[in-house]
Amino acid sequence: MNQLKPLIARIEDVKIEAEGVKTYTLSTGFPFLAEPGQFNMIGYPGVGEAPISLSAIMQDGSFKHTIKSVGRVTDFLKDFKKGDELFFRGPYGRGWPVKKAEKKDILMIAGGVGLAPLRPVIQIILDRGELFGDVSLICGARNEKNMLFMDEFKEWSAKISVYLAVDEAVRPEKWQHHIGLVTDLLDRVRIKPERTIAFICGPEIMMRFICRGLMMHGMSQSSLYVSLERRMKCGIAQCGHCQHSGLFVCKDGPVFSYKEVRGLPDGVL
Repeated sequence: MNQLKPLIARIEDVKIEAEGVKTYTLSTGFPFLAEPGQFNMIGYPGVGEAPISLSAIMQDGSFKHTIKSVGRVTDFLKDFKKGDELFFRGPYGRGWPVKKAEKKDILMIAGGVGLAPLRPVIQIILDRGELFGDVSLICGARNEKNMLFMDEFKEWSAKISVYLAVDEAVRPEKWQHHIGLVTDLLDRVRIKPERTIAFICGPEIMMRFICRGLMMHGMSQSSLYVSLERRMKCGIAQCGHCQHSGLFVCKDGPVFSYKEVRGLPDGVL
């Protein structure tokens, strides 16, 4: 199979998640297998491609991408509707170590659109919770209008502990959760360092402070996993755009242990 040949996907549904963020449900007509944390290159001829992590992987072979309009490709896609077609390549990369997390406590920490790549992990936990220990999710956003999947938190809260934070609330009198930094919520979670694994996704500066905060709670660098999605261009480690001090984000990641990427000279982790 030619890894560089784009395939066609049909948009089955479009859902507005937050300001400037939509979830596209896509189908191909053939089986699609992927692991949580992997990504596709999404695009359109003449416009370009952008690396987007999967936000859902369904058993019927369809999948979802939650896309924020922030650049040329994503701005172009924001007007696509049900029935339209787009092009994709993938899935690519190394995903979250879900198998390694079995029988352990899981702490997931997301910032902004960083919640989208963690959503497939949450779905596995909801479906097969007996495989895991205590599970907690800490999620932060700039304000409540930027918080993804708000309509799903009630379902998630039935099986996992959910903690929400916004930098500032648009309507403070209506917001019943934390106002402040997402790092503030680390003290609310009962962390057992010897049996906890953390999955972290969001802005790199946020991930840096989260990882250092978790290390202060006694967690080891090898138990902390972060997802990077920067500068990826080809998806198969041939173009060099995403080279990260000897590592290729598209091939060796996008999920890395903090031990692998901490302190690299061209990063902020």
